Amino acid sequence: MIAVENLHKHFGGFHAVDGVSLKVETGSITGLIGPNGAGKTTLFNVIAGRLKPTFGRVTMAGEDITGLSPHELFHKGLLRTFQIAHEFGSMSVRENLMMVPAAQSGETLWNAWFGRRAVAAEERALARKADEVLEFLTISHLADERASNISGGQKKLLELGRTMMVDAKIVFLDEVGAGVNRTLLNTIADAILRLNRERGYTFCVIEHDMDFIARLCNPVIVMAEGHVLAQGTVDQVKNDERVIEAYLGTGLKNKVAAHA
Repeated sequence: MIAVENLHKHFGGFHAVDGVSLKVETGSITGLIGPNGAGKTTLFNVIAGRLKPTFGRVTMAGEDITGLSPHELFHKGLLRTFQIAHEFGSMSVRENLMMVPAAQSGETLWNAWFGRRAVAAEERALARKADEVLEFLTISHLADERASNISGGQKKLLELGRTMMVDAKIVFLDEVGAGVNRTLLNTIADAILRLNRERGYTFCVIEHDMDFIARLCNPVIVMAEGHVLAQGTVDQVKNDERVIEAYLGTGLKNKVAAHA
């Protein structure tokens, strides 16, 4: 689905992404882990079009997408979520989902004035789809709640729901578990697994919670200091001395052994 070839992103003399090459296979849930400052989010931002690479190449299903804008990638089915959820706080949860699909007929002044029946019919269809998404995510009870009033974990579910309102092919999830309680984190994990198994979604996941990564991800890619350090199954990377040294720190070796 995604191939990254010798990708670099420099900020002056700082090499945030330094010659990264990796693949995200179609139908996989690929984990991306590493210490803070390893370059994970910068890599996501380059792949997803929020930053231009210094050099290197990104392809999606064989097509060169290097440097395309986020809205161009959105239309190709590449979406991402953020560490801090971006919701329209004054709108309802349902309305937040209804906003996602592009080129809605009500967005043109002509249709708003003279095509009201068609616009209303389209909005009813979008509302039905939004309600189906909320039911899938087990948050139907929040449909009419203002998005600003829901919890951080529920906002992460809402961001995941946005990807379900369009034909997403690959979704990049940036620390979906950050600040989320364990019950909601399990709900998010269940939703990701169902989307992967039942709807064929491909995911790439940045996450620090190793239990979450272990449940969802194969393979796991480890970054450190802007480059790929290791790759393999969860067990392989957790027992890799380079990963223990760079990602977890020598003081946590016993913790790694306990989880292995």
